[in-house]
Amino acid sequence: MFDLSGKTALVTGANTGLGQGMALALAQAGADIALIGRSEPTETLAKIAKIGVKSHSILTDLSSADGVADIVAEAASELGRADILVNNAGIIKRNEAIDFTPGEWDAVMDVNLRTLFFLSQAFARHLVAEKKSGKIINIASMLTFQGGIRVPSYTASKSAVGGLTKALANEWAGHGINVNAIAPGYFATNNTAALQADEKRNAEILGRIPSGRWGKPSDMGGAIVFLASAASDYVQGITLPVDGGWLSR
Repeated sequence: MFDLSGKTALVTGANTGLGQGMALALAQAGADIALIGRSEPTETLAKIAKIGVKSHSILTDLSSADGVADIVAEAASELGRADILVNNAGIIKRNEAIDFTPGEWDAVMDVNLRTLFFLSQAFARHLVAEKKSGKIINIASMLTFQGGIRVPSYTASKSAVGGLTKALANEWAGHGINVNAIAPGYFATNNTAALQADEKRNAEILGRIPSGRWGKPSDMGGAIVFLASAASDYVQGITLPVDGGWLSR
């Protein structure tokens, strides 16, 4: 049920960190991988090559939703099909809410929500036209459930991702398209290096995680393969926390 052989997965933002971890997990389950982002994912491509499946890099700026149909068409053309979409790419801007600028707001919402929606729409249109089933997995956040501080646009975007996941599942389940999300907790990646290096903040974070450690990108593997595979065919509209128990505390 977890075998993805013969499938193709499109993964945005897979150069490093969680995106790379999920791309590698999907590849290890047998899927060919289309990697979508602004820069060449050289390291990820090399690691996928060692696994022995096919991969293809699509260079594009996801701050704009222009050309999303071309992304899906190129992935399907180069790798033979398009079955799974992982909307992982995202950005964050930090500022006091009282000082937050329209530019900071729009930059985050454009990548984290607008492009996510229109890429999902283009992917769903492709599946419907091909009369095929498929999987869409959005990457949410702990701030899909919590408010956070100094990140109003990020919180708004990730809260919206949770709601949009449900809305799209409602509309597209009848087409054989599963739409679900994963909400990562605190993971040891480049993006959290400053938090890990801050002795006080690091201790506070670890003190709230029942598992007692930061997550590793490989910890996303089981969840992503489950939601991409036939094992989740009757799962729709959920946001699955992968957080070491953070939300349970």
